[in-house]
Amino acid sequence: MGDDTWSSALHRLWQAASRAEEVSALADDVYAPLLATPGVHLVVGTRWEDRQILRYMRALAAGSDSPVITATSRSVPEAAVREPGDEPVVTRIPVAGLDDAGWPEAELLRRTPEAAFVVCTFRLDHRGWASLGVGVDASVDVAAVEGRLAQAVDVIVACHTGILQRGREARRGADDALLAEASLQMDSSLDVEETLRRVARIAVPAVAEGALVHLLRSEGPEFVAATHVSVQQRRALEEIGRENLWLAALLARRGEDEDTVFLSGPELDGSPFADTAEASDASDASHGDGDGARPGAAGGDRHSTVISISTLRARGRVVGSITFVYQRPEARLPGSAFLRSLATRAALSIDNALLYELRRHAVLSLQEHLLPSQLPVTDQWDLSASYEVGDPMLDVGGDFYDAVPRPDGSIALLIGDVCGRGAEAAALTGLARHTLRTLLEQGTDPGTALSRLNRALRQERASRFLTAVVATLAPQADGTALLTTCSAGHPSPLVLRSDGTVSEVLTGGLLLGVLDDVSYESHEEHIGPYDTVVLFTDGLTESREAGGAFFESILPVRLAALHGFDAAHIAESLAQQAKAYRASGQDDIALLVARWTGVPPGAELLPHPLQLVKAAR
Repeated sequence: MGDDTWSSALHRLWQAASRAEEVSALADDVYAPLLATPGVHLVVGTRWEDRQILRYMRALAAGSDSPVITATSRSVPEAAVREPGDEPVVTRIPVAGLDDAGWPEAELLRRTPEAAFVVCTFRLDHRGWASLGVGVDASVDVAAVEGRLAQAVDVIVACHTGILQRGREARRGADDALLAEASLQMDSSLDVEETLRRVARIAVPAVAEGALVHLLRSEGPEFVAATHVSVQQRRALEEIGRENLWLAALLARRGEDEDTVFLSGPELDGSPFADTAEASDASDASHGDGDGARPGAAGGDRHSTVISISTLRARGRVVGSITFVYQRPEARLPGSAFLRSLATRAALSIDNALLYELRRHAVLSLQEHLLPSQLPVTDQWDLSASYEVGDPMLDVGGDFYDAVPRPDGSIALLIGDVCGRGAEAAALTGLARHTLRTLLEQGTDPGTALSRLNRALRQERASRFLTAVVATLAPQADGTALLTTCSAGHPSPLVLRSDGTVSEVLTGGLLLGVLDDVSYESHEEHIGPYDTVVLFTDGLTESREAGGAFFESILPVRLAALHGFDAAHIAESLAQQAKAYRASGQDDIALLVARWTGVPPGAELLPHPLQLVKAAR
């Protein structure tokens, strides 16, 4: 084979290498030109892993149309001495001197008239090496053959490197896409438990076969979530996460170690992940019913188990850890950098959820302290309240209500709404409720109470205004009750009559905290036995459906449909209906409902102090 012919063949080989997705695809373009070299009778190549594991051998002899291909996983310990360093090594060895124990090519070479074997050994990657050799007779130009082998090996190595590089780029792109999707999924929930479950689910099976998530508590790691591609092994993982002392001790020892650690083989001895029949038997026995497969058990899996543990750190503190369980080839294990990035994103999502949970509890706790913990109860009144927080993430709201027994035997109902949310709104809410309560307990009439509250707000230079309505209910000798109502810019109360009709109480008046020296007029009417007075904030009426209609438009109909129910059912039902109705709007909803039983003065009423019932939250 002349140099020009070889040059053309080498050019075609480089072209094939640029398109190849596997190195084995170059075989025809390598073997045929080498076999066409004068004095060459056989071309044979081998692929080795872990120094001595023969994975593949391919041979093509002169005069043969098809190669001999051997795919195996045979261990050849004596071949370890042939492993090359970083640079390719070309060797010429007499066929008679080849030892079958270290040279699986020897048997093929002896079938042809070769006098020697010229072979180039070279490293493909960190996991293994390869060789490409030719059987030659005495007429061969050894220098030319050695040069062509070296050139062919250059192409093979370049092809393999390119394939690995493209694979890494594809893997990096897939990892980036997974990280982006993971962030979206994890950040889409501010519920702690749901966020933790999403952290585990996102990684399986894309990253690993199984995952466990633990939160770091003062008393140690607390298991919170687990998942696995196998339902049976998921159950086993959950049990391991909750109860396994080996894993708990390992997580506790790691503490604040930021590096991801991989454990396999002997490092897992004594753990529930050990690849031993003994461990598997012990696990089966511990499950009793036998349906809990041990994660990583070697029985039905070709690949040894590997686990990795990554610390979840956010904002300078450790919030927990995530443990991945792998049952896949080493080449498919994720890199430490990827796991660190995933852990960082998971930690931030978990920390955000934890912070939100703390904030939500703080808001709800503050909101509870701004509302009465109990409502008075007598035989005369059926009282109840309902409060629905629009969005706890925004901050504490300004809605408030109360029911106040008065010295003359009447009862005063009050409800109000401070503009806005937050600490300033909360301060005004407390001021307004307690001011009105104190005045009404002393027997002050509703109009005067509102005027004095307005004056207090102006004196305090409050930067927010508020609305409120006060209604007193005084039992009459004829079994009715006198309803006296006074409003400061607040939605008008409704009355659900005993016959099922609904009427609106006439009210009017300026907002509180806007002008000095404002007076408020009262409206009076009588209600009969089993009539119900409903006070509410605008969060109820301004709940808006997708089409734009407000709940206010259907409130009278919805209230009429609750005819015959007690105060607690009416309050809770209206709040839930408005919450379900709205497609937009995040305002709080407060309701205070009073149902007059018709018991007149002089009847055997419960003595003061009145019994108390816990107010709705």
